Amino acid sequence: MTDQRHWTLVIHGGSGIIERSTLSAEADAAARAALARALDAGGAVLTGGGAAIDAVQAAIEVLEDDPAFNAGHGAALTFEGGVELDAAIMEGTGRRAGAVAGVTTARHPVALARAVMEHSPHVLLAGAGAERFAAEQGVEPVDNDWFVIPARRHQLESMKADDDWFDVDMKYGTVGAVACDMAGHVAAATSTGGVTGKRWGRVGDSPLIGAGTYADDRSVAVSATGSGEFFIRESVGHEIGARVRMLGESLQQAADTVIASVKALGGTGGVIVTGPGGEAVWSFATPGMYRGSITSAGEPVVAIYGDEA
Repeated sequence: MTDQRHWTLVIHGGSGIIERSTLSAEADAAARAALARALDAGGAVLTGGGAAIDAVQAAIEVLEDDPAFNAGHGAALTFEGGVELDAAIMEGTGRRAGAVAGVTTARHPVALARAVMEHSPHVLLAGAGAERFAAEQGVEPVDNDWFVIPARRHQLESMKADDDWFDVDMKYGTVGAVACDMAGHVAAATSTGGVTGKRWGRVGDSPLIGAGTYADDRSVAVSATGSGEFFIRESVGHEIGARVRMLGESLQQAADTVIASVKALGGTGGVIVTGPGGEAVWSFATPGMYRGSITSAGEPVVAIYGDEA
């Protein structure tokens, strides 16, 4: 159990081929500013004695509204040019969880996932049923076009122009947050538009509990970003927690080991992790990952490239 005055928040905005040579100064600054705002939002909850689950939701909603990331406003487009959003949230005390997949009108999919957790008997709702539930719960709606930005249109057009479109880098911009509150309870949340050009109702790891999102007060809280099909096959979130709880590995060791396993399968991406001890950990097998952390003991940290601390 962490010290009652101590709390931790770790966030990510996706991983991939993110290098100084490919990211403009303007895009770099915009991403860092958005990450800082998300840390401020979640940190405000925690410093006021709030719960970890409220902190991760607050941080995610900031990132869902920011076009720098592939979630909410600015999400990746499907092959048909629309937006289908996935999200999940989980708290570590009772391992309660809620998730949605393929939603098209919820401004904040993480809020809809929270509603699933708190106001339904289910864990995962998808498609039209999730939309009906959102309306019943009064989750803020927007037109699907609100999510679409010109840069994502250009990405989709470029992808379709490539004869090997299915093999091109699809830029994993999923957003996530994990937190440990003053009571030593952990929570995790993840939100995404999926991969550019996804087809046939594809769902990745983000809304799947135990894969892209996981929280357990006995071990860890994890949010993942990357090639979702491989993260699903590796059950990344649960696997990291199991290594911590059953093998006694450190959070960093467990995260590094599981990300190496994803890479060995042929996947790529990263994770952020915290635990009831309040550690702040990230691990990624890509050139960069948008990421940040803040604790009650220090100043916020925001980083993008692999050579940053």
